[in-house]
Amino acid sequence: MSIKNNYVAIMAGGIGSRFWPVSRTKHPKQFLDLLGTGRSLIQWTYNRFQHICPKENIYFITNQSYIKTLKEQIPDINDANIISEPSRKNTAPCAAYFAHKMMALNPNANIIMSPADHLIMDERAFERTAYDALDFVSRHDALLTLGIKPTRPDTGYGYIQYDVEEELDKVYRVKTFTEKPSLELARTFLKSGDFLWNSGIFVWNVKTIMNELEKYLPEMHEVFLQATDAYNTPREFEVINELYSQCTNISIDYGIMEKAKNVYVIPSYFGWCDLGTWESAYENSNKDYLGNAVYGDNVMVIDATECMVTAPKEKLVVLQGLEKFIVVDTNDVLLICERNREQQIKEYVAEVKRNKGDKFL
Repeated sequence: MSIKNNYVAIMAGGIGSRFWPVSRTKHPKQFLDLLGTGRSLIQWTYNRFQHICPKENIYFITNQSYIKTLKEQIPDINDANIISEPSRKNTAPCAAYFAHKMMALNPNANIIMSPADHLIMDERAFERTAYDALDFVSRHDALLTLGIKPTRPDTGYGYIQYDVEEELDKVYRVKTFTEKPSLELARTFLKSGDFLWNSGIFVWNVKTIMNELEKYLPEMHEVFLQATDAYNTPREFEVINELYSQCTNISIDYGIMEKAKNVYVIPSYFGWCDLGTWESAYENSNKDYLGNAVYGDNVMVIDATECMVTAPKEKLVVLQGLEKFIVVDTNDVLLICERNREQQIKEYVAEVKRNKGDKFL
């Protein structure tokens, strides 16, 4: 496997509504430093992949409204490596677009599709796993995903069941996908030992994914075939803008991964977290002796325990008496929510939109 054939598509077009009110439509979570590390999530992701393939082979797929912010945060990225979506259509159109573009550029391309907002604690272990994955798909007609060994019965993640009997180069055939199970079912998955969290990181050879697109999403495949002569030319932007509205809004999981027969998974151990909610931020934050995770230079916590608190640096916040709450203060919004209700924040955002319009979104 030549490293020159390795490509990465970093998907960075989401809104991150579960991190509201810090994550906003105009400046979503992938561009935020949520854990006070000095880097945004997308900057961490970009740096991680520079060790896996040549920099010129790393692409960003994002909404057109985020291109200015992306260039500010990744100043050394070439314009040719920024793929702009005219509208949000979920991950299947995103993956299909990139596959067609790569097919026109390099028919031997091995591709990693990765979200921009994951937290990886052991980056060396991640690199080794990524290399193994790329090598596997370069030699096998396979759609591959990276599965994470679960540590708790989390209802916020999708689960992958794999066949422990069917192993090939430490890679296993996938039996089933389950999206965000009930707590009881998640506990059963954890006990069984043959379920993994679905990381949402996908790896495949461009020829393999093109065949699966033709088989399972033929209408979408045909849409992008119409742009074949325009890929990697000055005409690409204009042509894709015209075609994109014809794509259905569907995830790559539902569109292909749950239907295909050649889906495999690598059980992975690299300190992964889908930093998708305030609860996940709490779990990955440093905490005081009462279990509070605090971000803000002037936050005073008095007799409060196991809270997630974030506030502007210049603002004084005094918190007393709360237990297991999320408290997020911004210049124009204050959110106070029980931690065990944080999965409902997306619903609160929808309610705000209905009652207040887009002003606070």
